[in-house]
Amino acid sequence: MAENGSRKIRLGMVGGGTGAFIGYVHRIAARLDGDYELVAGALSSRPAVARESGRNLGLAADRIYTSYEEMAKKEAARPDGIEAVAIVTPNHMHFGPSKAFLEAGIHVICDKPLTSSLEDARALQAIKPAKGAKFLLTHNYTGYPLIRQARQMVKDGLLGKIRVVQAEYPQDWLTNEVSNKQADWRVDPKRSGAGGAIGDIGTHAYNLARFVTGLKTVSVNADLSTFVRGRKLDDNVNILLRFQGGARGMLWASQVAVGCENGLQLRVYGEKAALEWRQDNPNYMWFTEFGKPKQLLTRGGSISGDVAPTMQVRVPSGHPEGYLEAFATLYSQFAEVIRGNGKPYAGILPTLDDGVEGMQFIMASVKSSKQGGGWVKLSDV
Repeated sequence: MAENGSRKIRLGMVGGGTGAFIGYVHRIAARLDGDYELVAGALSSRPAVARESGRNLGLAADRIYTSYEEMAKKEAARPDGIEAVAIVTPNHMHFGPSKAFLEAGIHVICDKPLTSSLEDARALQAIKPAKGAKFLLTHNYTGYPLIRQARQMVKDGLLGKIRVVQAEYPQDWLTNEVSNKQADWRVDPKRSGAGGAIGDIGTHAYNLARFVTGLKTVSVNADLSTFVRGRKLDDNVNILLRFQGGARGMLWASQVAVGCENGLQLRVYGEKAALEWRQDNPNYMWFTEFGKPKQLLTRGGSISGDVAPTMQVRVPSGHPEGYLEAFATLYSQFAEVIRGNGKPYAGILPTLDDGVEGMQFIMASVKSSKQGGGWVKLSDV
């Protein structure tokens, strides 16, 4: 049983075999609140690795699969088959499994970005899932309690009309040429798609800005750079954004910013006040009203009533919650959607539509940069 007394949801996984970082993270997130039980997997495209990985995770031999097609068909036919599947493969392998499981009536939890191309994203959006199957895109940073609080503060008008949004996500792990399992597919256009840093981490920064402010993006003006010799995709991006209503934005994402480990941060400036939040210190957020001293808001210590039910604060104030807990919040709240109790999370959990917009953002930025800059509307890609 789950922590709340509900029956555990039977979960499968595509990708995430031995040595895969994000698969391990998804498994922790699924376990944290006890809502899921991993019972099946097609954990690698290499049969031997798939079998070994399944054995290491304690899966029954007849539920270790060597292809997602076989897994979708056989699990859908079992009376005790999986109810949801986590897809944790490289970008180019998101579309096929998502389509197969949605059409089999199995709920899908997919890592971001949605796909490796806008065409695939739109094709996925057009699918009519069997048996009412639902879809979750794991933009995990939206699961942080203070990000939920920031969203509510903007919605409540505490900042006034939004004027400026600044989002950045610098890292340094690809500063030099690197060859390992995590790096290789991210710099390969055949597996990553048209975007490098912009697809890997730029979409996180973009989604966070959109989630908190609720502003709809009109157009982008982008400069995508590749600093490491021989690399085929961008490793540094600078993007200007125009939003409906007149607000302006700036987004910087880099994987060659020496000294930056995982520096996701968001700053939102309105007519009346501003918010500042950093992912590496996520339990604190600065709120500044014009002409008044800065206020330090803490997770659990200054939470508005309207947003409290969606925040899923697990431990008392002063005990830090972080990356894994934010990931787990999405899993736990999607479990309530699967159980039919997801009304409080409508409009909060990332969806297929968010994934399609993320791909529009990538493609519009790539187009702008290739033509030497200039504004490109998201609606024109």
